[in-house]
Amino acid sequence: MRHLTSRALTIATAATLAAGAIATAAPAFADDPEPVGPPLRHVQYTVTADAPYWAHIYYRDTDPVQFSDYSHNPYEFSPRADVDIAPDKPWVFDAMLADPDLWAMVLVQSGESPNFPTPGFNCKLAVDGVVVKTNSGPKGALCSIRNW
Repeated sequence: MRHLTSRALTIATAATLAAGAIATAAPAFADDPEPVGPPLRHVQYTVTADAPYWAHIYYRDTDPVQFSDYSHNPYEFSPRADVDIAPDKPWVFDAMLADPDLWAMVLVQSGESPNFPTPGFNCKLAVDGVVVKTNSGPKGALCSIRNW
């Protein structure tokens, strides 16, 4: 008799645990939203030259998932624009970055042969409408919050 009571209690306990597991299990749906990452910040790059000039501009438009991705192939995350710029003809690019303190960057340099004289280049970096970095140089300029 004692054996039957113990067995009945074991079966009842197992049934209760199974029912609880089924009742509390969350169903998985194909249309579940993706996990939310950090909020994106508006980054604006502006580049000019002191006189009309053709330039190469490298800029960051994407946050790498991890630094090793960037380290392995930085050009994947730093596209190049070949543009004519001037004092009244700026190059402006808007990007959305999760961590602009780490990844926001714009670099301008001459698109011509190194033997051509350059007019001087200027860059400006703004995050969420606030200018956080400016720079100028005779052969190029780098604007970045992070020290490279």
